[in-house]
Amino acid sequence: MQMETVPDMNTPKPSTSRRMTRMLIIVGIVLFIVVGFNIFTQVMTAKFMAGQGEPPATVTTSTAAYDTWQPRLEAVGTLRAVKGADLAFEVAGVVTQVGARPGSEVKQGQTIVQLNDSVEAAQLRALQAAAGLSKVNRQRAQEQLDIHAISQGDFDAADADLKAKQAAVQQAAAVVAKKRLSAPFNGRVGLITTSPGAYINSGVSVVTLQQVDQLYADFYLPQRQMGDLKQGQKVALKVDAFPGRPFEGKVTAVNPKVDGSTRNIQVEATVPNPKRELLPGMFASVSMDVGAPERHLTLPQTSVTYNPYGATVFIAKKAQVKDKEGKMVDGLVAQQVFVTTGATRGDQVAIVQGLDEGAVVVTSGGLKLRNGTTLIVNNSLPPANEPNPTPQEK
Repeated sequence: MQMETVPDMNTPKPSTSRRMTRMLIIVGIVLFIVVGFNIFTQVMTAKFMAGQGEPPATVTTSTAAYDTWQPRLEAVGTLRAVKGADLAFEVAGVVTQVGARPGSEVKQGQTIVQLNDSVEAAQLRALQAAAGLSKVNRQRAQEQLDIHAISQGDFDAADADLKAKQAAVQQAAAVVAKKRLSAPFNGRVGLITTSPGAYINSGVSVVTLQQVDQLYADFYLPQRQMGDLKQGQKVALKVDAFPGRPFEGKVTAVNPKVDGSTRNIQVEATVPNPKRELLPGMFASVSMDVGAPERHLTLPQTSVTYNPYGATVFIAKKAQVKDKEGKMVDGLVAQQVFVTTGATRGDQVAIVQGLDEGAVVVTSGGLKLRNGTTLIVNNSLPPANEPNPTPQEK
């Protein structure tokens, strides 16, 4: 018969505090191993990257060279007709006739719109008849005065009556003329906003008339440019309606007063428009050559980085660099140089100080560079470098 083993009640059991201590020690060892492995991995990665060095940057370059610059003033102007007016009636009335087609050419004195003047015309005829009778009476009075049949006073009364009747005729004729809207000068008629039967109030613009065979271009320049302005100076204009096509004119007037709010001076240029392609109200880019040509060291504007502490460029400097296998070979590295920039024209900027002729300058890709960065030059797609760029439509 097998005997069952009875556990000894007096055997001591591990306490709860000891079990917790062991568990914490094990957890701490695990955490130490994980953290230590991560730190070791980061350190080894940093050493590996440091051994590999900074990767080379692909850039485009250009050689700084001197170019001839023609000093030029540029501004934005507005075209204005030499003769132009928005025509309106001085009196109200009903339209009876429209004598011109919208967009047509009219001669000075040609009727454009006619109002109903039947009442005024009748009054004019009545006054003309009265004036005619008064003229006959004055002639009779003159004959009677010559033979002393009437007194001087009777003749003066007949003469004054004639003058009063003639003045009344002139007044009535002026009222009739106000019923007729005629062209004050030769020009092109705009849109006519009325038709026969319509009632028009006085002062309401009915049609615009513009003489466009030559135009004025009004533009503003800083007052410091006053010494460069001369009457008769040639100007070139470009408008969005005809891209790439310049129009020529000349300065005809300079305002003798500087604008008090902007400190700019207004300039007026006359532009021939024989084909009548330009229209009043168009915006135009105006440029004019001033002074003698100058020579400047030029670069594409994309080469220059502007910072609060100055303008900088990166030059491609010859140096020993590591290739993919870690060998030292001849190559190019970036070197930052501070420069002083001058005027701009088109895609180019003038370098006044900081560069020598022949320096190889980074023209694109410079934002990712720092001193010592290895360069790979790829000039298959260089940035624009045109002194007089024109819009490209594709």
